Amino acid sequence: MLARALPFSMSFVTRGLTRPHLVSPTQRASTKVPRQPALRTFTSNTTRPRTGVRPFWSNLRQGQKQQRGYRQPFNYNRFRATRSGFRKWASHPHFYYHVAGIGGFVGGVYVYNLEEVPVSHRRRFNIVSPETEAKTGQMMYEQTLQEYGRQILPASHPKSRMVQRVLNRLIPHSGLESEKWEVHVINDDMKNAFVIPGGKVFVFSGILDVCQGDDGLAAVLGHEIAHNVAHHAAERMSQSNFLLAFAVIGSLLLGIDAGFGNLFVDYAFMRPGSRAQESEADYIGLLMMAESCYNPEAAMELWARMEKEEQGAPPQFLSTHPSNHNRLEKIREWLPEADMKREEGDCGGVGGYASDFRSAFQRSRW
Repeated sequence: MLARALPFSMSFVTRGLTRPHLVSPTQRASTKVPRQPALRTFTSNTTRPRTGVRPFWSNLRQGQKQQRGYRQPFNYNRFRATRSGFRKWASHPHFYYHVAGIGGFVGGVYVYNLEEVPVSHRRRFNIVSPETEAKTGQMMYEQTLQEYGRQILPASHPKSRMVQRVLNRLIPHSGLESEKWEVHVINDDMKNAFVIPGGKVFVFSGILDVCQGDDGLAAVLGHEIAHNVAHHAAERMSQSNFLLAFAVIGSLLLGIDAGFGNLFVDYAFMRPGSRAQESEADYIGLLMMAESCYNPEAAMELWARMEKEEQGAPPQFLSTHPSNHNRLEKIREWLPEADMKREEGDCGGVGGYASDFRSAFQRSRW
């Protein structure tokens, strides 16, 4: 940089020494000698030294980014560019026709794929076919076996036999008899249980102590089976695809940062939807266990014990779920209906809700 600056300074000196008599005072006063630009470093890639050595504060910042999980701020340049593009589109003479066309198409797709959940009769959006749900369930099943395969208790184990015994009483009242049901008890203290689409049941041994018998276990299994009865897995996949498209469109048209859009979708739509599904599974599972001749009041006792076990914090399989207090209040409201369902049934036949399950399961959505 110094060598590059020397020719300029020498040329000015040479001009001043060799030709002083040609410059008048008036010309000298009106003539402005260009100022040599100051030498600056670390302002751009072209002005940085080629040695590759960075100052200490630069290395420190890099280390802080790696150690603290530094997150880049929102891309404001992209926001400005997208906002400029949106303004150009908004100034188009047919802008409102475009918006109406897009809105009509999205609304038509949404309305066309609305369906009714069995038993609860809630209207919901679902674009995932039973075949896709089954394939997804098979993938989840293989991944779960790969993760917990060595901890699975044999079918002859007393805990496995207990789960199988309760499941055998619940399945006839679920409408899912055609599924290939399999029981897997994982030898782990975790208080968790789930049923994968396709009839694959996984129960962690830690939750059996909280159940304190067949009635409590029936409340847990009834809740998890109800997720399959209502096809909540397909509903979640449908919501994810639809809301992801909504977030992408919002990012492109309005210049909303993708990270903020995903966060908004999660808290505004996904989590409330998950809580609605959990409450719905509580309702369906409660009626199912009552029709299977289990005491529905055991469900309230179970959730009360779970709340005490976790000291107010939601257990793992209740994440993004309603609070235990709200759950208990809802079950208390549904208990009269569950008791009536238990009294009307002969505990060996198939009640009205079981036929409702079957008709919903056999009905094609396509």
